[in-house]
Amino acid sequence: MQIYLVGGAVRDGLLGIRGSDRDWVVVGSTPEAMVAAGYRPVGKDFPVFLHPQTGEEYALARTERKSGHGYHGFQIYASPDVTLEEDLIRRDLTINAMAQAADGQLIDPHGGQRDLTARVLRHVSPSFAEDPVRILRLARFAARFHTFSVADDTQTLMRQMVADGEVDHLVPERVWQELARGLMEAQPSRMFEVLRACGALARLLPEVHALWGVPQRAEYHPEVDTGVHLMMVLDMAAHLQAPLTVRYACLGHDLGKATTPADVLPRHIGHEGRSAQLLKKLNDRLRIPNDCRELADVVAREHGNIHRSGELNAAAVLRLLERCDAIRKPQRFEEVLLACECDARGRLGFEDRPYPPRARLQQALRLALSVDTASVSAAAIAAGQKGPAIGQAVARAREDALSALPPGP
Repeated sequence: MQIYLVGGAVRDGLLGIRGSDRDWVVVGSTPEAMVAAGYRPVGKDFPVFLHPQTGEEYALARTERKSGHGYHGFQIYASPDVTLEEDLIRRDLTINAMAQAADGQLIDPHGGQRDLTARVLRHVSPSFAEDPVRILRLARFAARFHTFSVADDTQTLMRQMVADGEVDHLVPERVWQELARGLMEAQPSRMFEVLRACGALARLLPEVHALWGVPQRAEYHPEVDTGVHLMMVLDMAAHLQAPLTVRYACLGHDLGKATTPADVLPRHIGHEGRSAQLLKKLNDRLRIPNDCRELADVVAREHGNIHRSGELNAAAVLRLLERCDAIRKPQRFEEVLLACECDARGRLGFEDRPYPPRARLQQALRLALSVDTASVSAAAIAAGQKGPAIGQAVARAREDALSALPPGP
């Protein structure tokens, strides 16, 4: 039995990056021998075991053979006669196809160290084309290692995979898994650039793909192109270290601009409602988690009103807070405001500008929450009011509190 450190831990070690999960490949063993040595089996599709002390994953060296379409269309062969080199050649990218022996020796049969130095993302072998998830993974790595380029032959191969319909067989859960991880990388825009360049974006996220080439008013959007703006918004979200919920809301906030009638461009009146409608279809198709879809819906519907909230009086501000469900969910409203700030600053020349609506609406929410609703309700009941009238009394009290809100800039 020979054990090797493989994959991301080797790659990141060569890059001087700490913190990667360590994965191991075991050559020359069997499932029975692993169990006898105290390892706990966890793999469903192929033999993977957890180390009895560290809990790290140890996989038997294996080969794969394509047997159908999509991610699950593979036959797995794991046996003591599978070599380390045979295991490495089935991996996606050369920078992920290196191994390290116990004595520190690097095993690099496919030039991964060379491509790390050259900052290139390159497929290991033609078998890359057998698994469409690898397109998503490569795009995600491009977002993480955003100074890396994609090798020309790899770009050609991915375009052919899209043309052959391989990405159409991806299951929604796997698309979301990779999309979510890519959104959380250092420069999310690179993921979408790579997907767009090979044609996969149009197949997987047509609502997003449609935004490129859609003009906006230059006085508000000096970058003009809506797709370019979206990429700037996503990168601003990464810059502000926003959570996934906010980054997904940023992704979906302007989808409706792609459906603006041509005769009214570059104005996009009413795009917020259209964005919410398109977002619902996207949410359902990719089975987006509830926390992400709920925040994205609020941001899509209300980001324009939040941007203009400095013009609103106390009554209108209260209605805005209520539509955002801010009083019941103040933490989510904080994320709504962060997404709107990303939108406002994700514009050419606006990157370092302050965003006054965020602080003003935070103050507005504090004022609204400061109202002692129990006392207001008790007074209304004592005055003989019932049902909706009590709610109206609470709303008036909150509106009175919001009258202390200073006018916006």
